[in-house]
Amino acid sequence: MSTTLRFLGAAGTVTGSRHLVETRGKRILVDCGLFQGPKRNRLKNWDPFPVDPNTIDVVLLTHAHVDHIGYLPRLVRDGFHGRIYATHPTVELVRILLADTAHLQEEEAKYANKKGYSKHSPALPLFTQRDAERAMDLLYGVSYGDEFTPIEGLVAKYRDVGHILGSAFLSLKTTDRPDRPKKLLFSGDIGRPHDVILRPPSQPYNVDYLVMESTYGDRLHDPEDVRQGLANALQQAFSRNAPVLIPSFAVGRSQSLLYLIRELEEEGAVPAVPIYLDSPMALKALETHQNNLRDLNLTCRRKTLAGVDIFRPKHLHLVSHQRESKALCKKTDRCIIIAGSGMAAGGRILHHLRQNLPNPLATVLFVGYQAEGTRGRALRDGKPHIRMFGQDVQVRAHIQSIDGFSGHADYLEMLAWLMAFNKPVSRVFLTHGEPDASAALQAKIREEFGWPVTLPQEDHPYTIDF
Repeated sequence: MSTTLRFLGAAGTVTGSRHLVETRGKRILVDCGLFQGPKRNRLKNWDPFPVDPNTIDVVLLTHAHVDHIGYLPRLVRDGFHGRIYATHPTVELVRILLADTAHLQEEEAKYANKKGYSKHSPALPLFTQRDAERAMDLLYGVSYGDEFTPIEGLVAKYRDVGHILGSAFLSLKTTDRPDRPKKLLFSGDIGRPHDVILRPPSQPYNVDYLVMESTYGDRLHDPEDVRQGLANALQQAFSRNAPVLIPSFAVGRSQSLLYLIRELEEEGAVPAVPIYLDSPMALKALETHQNNLRDLNLTCRRKTLAGVDIFRPKHLHLVSHQRESKALCKKTDRCIIIAGSGMAAGGRILHHLRQNLPNPLATVLFVGYQAEGTRGRALRDGKPHIRMFGQDVQVRAHIQSIDGFSGHADYLEMLAWLMAFNKPVSRVFLTHGEPDASAALQAKIREEFGWPVTLPQEDHPYTIDF
């Protein structure tokens, strides 16, 4: 049976995951994310959706990062009214992230109107909190390993892929052709085999068509132990007796940081200093992690059973109110401030950066991937000035990074994952990567396995026998 794949985002770029499956007279949208990074990408969020949202029958989510879920409120506002499936932890996290993202959209529009730096008058949010609430009403949770039927003729299943809490690869298997069933698999974002708090990626089998991410398709992670790397970075930063700012993703990365810092304190590798988790979204995500300990790795579960509060360093302060966050900007002594967003694209970290970037004693420590066009990438690249809030801010602070924290598998880890497939894949589509990374992984898969690999063009239809 003929099925069409259309990649409405994350084709030739890292963000904006939106994969449309047109089959059996129905439309399935796998992920529904925001474009992030360069302005040319962010502007795509304002374009009309390439197909009428009212004609999409169902949305299937792989995990709760904003570049995979952040467009949902807009899609619903513009007419989508079907079910939105995800794993149970992902549903919990989607509720948190959509509410926060909608709030930020409204606040940024309000601030732009107040300061007059928007080219639009008035500046409007991409979507509102009411739009987000309507999207949440359509969420439907399923458990790992349980089969469900998104449309007639297909059975779907989620299995743990180890990227963030609740993340999954998604398999779609035909049920209306029992003589020769086919399986289409969406990898989502593939995690690493030895994550600090998560289980390793599960292994899929009998895959005929694969849509796979390629974020680190041309890179290997630094072999330095993440725990030791963090200890070294914090020891150096503490020697200057000034704040350490850590831009961090609210989901996953913030919790891993708290876990490791608590371990380092317990071992005496770093002193116990005040730690401020300055992100309402990260606070709620922390609670979600604590409520879903069964989905963490064996080490975390064993420590929890032994009575250890695995996410609580000695002097942890949970910062919820804006006034508390603003007061933190005045701190000049030794402390750690963990705040979103992870790529310094928005959120409370911006106010801390504006205050501390000119301070030659302060440290900004990056613990994750910094996409092209983000402030995080500009800082890592050594830019002497950073634009924020309509002004240039001088960079004199120490900029450090630890690559091993990445939640994405590198190319050897991805190849090792593919090596365990029990049969050749008829066709691989590489998405969610910058062009050089995707092209590099394409060459490696062809060389190692001899499988056909396509780098899809955005909104171009691809036909498969499915």
